[in-house]
Amino acid sequence: MSKGDTTVKTVTLSSSPGRGKKAVAYLKRYWTLYLLLLLPITYFVIFKYVPMQYIQIAFKKYSIVQNVWEMPWADNNGFEYFIKAFENKDFLNALRNTIMLNFLDLLCGFPAPIILALLLTELPFPRYKRVTQTIAYMPHFLSWIIIAGLAKQLFAPTTGLVNNFLGKLGVDPVPFLNEPIWWVVTYIALGIWQSVGWNTIIYLAAIAGINPELYEAASMDGAGRLRKMWHITLPGIRSTIVVLLILSLGRILGSEFDRPYALGNHMVNNVSNVIAIFVYKYGIQGLQFSLATAVGLFQSVVCVIFLFAANALAKRFGERGVW
Repeated sequence: MSKGDTTVKTVTLSSSPGRGKKAVAYLKRYWTLYLLLLLPITYFVIFKYVPMQYIQIAFKKYSIVQNVWEMPWADNNGFEYFIKAFENKDFLNALRNTIMLNFLDLLCGFPAPIILALLLTELPFPRYKRVTQTIAYMPHFLSWIIIAGLAKQLFAPTTGLVNNFLGKLGVDPVPFLNEPIWWVVTYIALGIWQSVGWNTIIYLAAIAGINPELYEAASMDGAGRLRKMWHITLPGIRSTIVVLLILSLGRILGSEFDRPYALGNHMVNNVSNVIAIFVYKYGIQGLQFSLATAVGLFQSVVCVIFLFAANALAKRFGERGVW
């Protein structure tokens, strides 16, 4: 071994204890922050990771009187309930509805907070801007039960305020919540109304991080508001848009329960029944726990695949991914 090699080795070994002492000193200095971090870590371990052991219910014949580790394996090498799910017409209908509603949500709802953030940025009066932001945020704090109750009062075919107003204009009543096509339109519109203000916060924070000197230089060059928006603001928040788009694509097969269940009725079951409602009806009401677990596991695996694919695609085009 050469003298240079010995020197390098000595430096490497001697620096390790130094790093350890720095780490201990860092922990002692910021112990309160790590103590605060302990609470969410405990939450995720208890309520997210520990229950993962019961994923095996999807591959077993569930019995309420047996321990999950002692339950017999399902037929077809454990895939019996996955096969039953894809042979079930209700599940195929729920799968179609979930993909359709999530795609429309993404298509119409994803650009909405970006547009609202751009418009709020251009408001000249700070007080008016704050009032507008507050009004836009408020629907986020309403539960879907409340929103559904308001929607049924507003959009009722004969007694609703909207249809009464349309009737005075000579327009026939619109079945907003009673016909599949109109129900989908109302579903998407209410979803945008409820979430657009809250989702705008992230984009407003990203816009606030753009260097103001860029706008000053553009003004000196004679650029108007639209040109500044197109050439400065949008490129400045592009990385934020890409990250949120990746996360949204990862939820393309995810399904919320509250919104379709609260807004749905027997006249629109063919478009309102999503995977979450299927799992509720067959798992909670029908006590078919193995089938419901298999459907939930399939849903989660597909969402993870979409997330990884979207992240890889973003990196391939030179954008910063989620990781």
